[in-house]
Amino acid sequence: MTEEAQTDPLTTAGKRPGPGGSRGELRGLGASGLFVVLWSTGFVGAKLGLPDAEPLTFLALRFALATLLLLCLALATRAPWPRSLAQTLHLCVAGVLLHAVYLGGVFTAISLGVEAGVSALIVGTQPVLVAALVGPLLGEKVTRRQWLGLLLAIVGVTLVVWRKLDAGYGTLGGVALCLLALCGITAATIYQKRFCGTVPLRSGSVIQYAAAGLACGLGVLIFEEGQITWSGEFVFALGWLTLVLSLGAVMLLYWLIKRGEAARVSSLFFLVPPVTALVAWQVFGETFGPLALTGMVVTAGGVALVNLEKKS
Repeated sequence: MTEEAQTDPLTTAGKRPGPGGSRGELRGLGASGLFVVLWSTGFVGAKLGLPDAEPLTFLALRFALATLLLLCLALATRAPWPRSLAQTLHLCVAGVLLHAVYLGGVFTAISLGVEAGVSALIVGTQPVLVAALVGPLLGEKVTRRQWLGLLLAIVGVTLVVWRKLDAGYGTLGGVALCLLALCGITAATIYQKRFCGTVPLRSGSVIQYAAAGLACGLGVLIFEEGQITWSGEFVFALGWLTLVLSLGAVMLLYWLIKRGEAARVSSLFFLVPPVTALVAWQVFGETFGPLALTGMVVTAGGVALVNLEKKS
């Protein structure tokens, strides 16, 4: 249950207002916004570190460190653990989909030249795809507003991808890997909602990161050479993605769930691609022309329609 994908399955967590009245509401809104910003920097961190390591090698190392840190956290807080082998196996399946397939697709796509902002935009349509699939798979109603959001998201992403490929940024293979990542996080969200909804987050995260680390390690043995250049940029990116996202953002999410703010995080998720694009512009000089910018706005609007529908 990574920091990037826990919000959707947990939107049903208690929706009571936080303590402290308006001051508590402001604190909750600020923490929700911080969580979204942290998620957005994950794409930028990937692009920063990938010149010095192959994508699956990078992820295998990150997951190993995250597993160790979260294991220490789970033991220190005496988190309960799954009581059955079946529950553990469900966590492993969700973890491989959520981390190895999703992040593996994103990292490999960025290594092939897909811009951080574009990759964030493609996989950021996950709430829309979940809303479209959750009806037939889980028996939940899909509204007209959600179908409209899906249509807008498809149109917006197509505009952005077509413009970027036409300008020579990224490849069709890289875009296909982003779509694979989108399918991975969507399948993981539905699978986790179906089979892992009652698992404690702290211990469950340990199992999921461990399973994903093993899957990425196997991928390294098959597809990569496992070489790393220990530059300052790589160490910073690895530290940021492991400590700030895999550990810091997880603890922030725990706090938000305890306050009943998980739904607010989900409702703000349509801001992730624009925030990622803004950070990537500052760090890497990534830009969006008028047509691509229009596509991003249309996509964000589609995701917003779905999230606001879910919240209402």
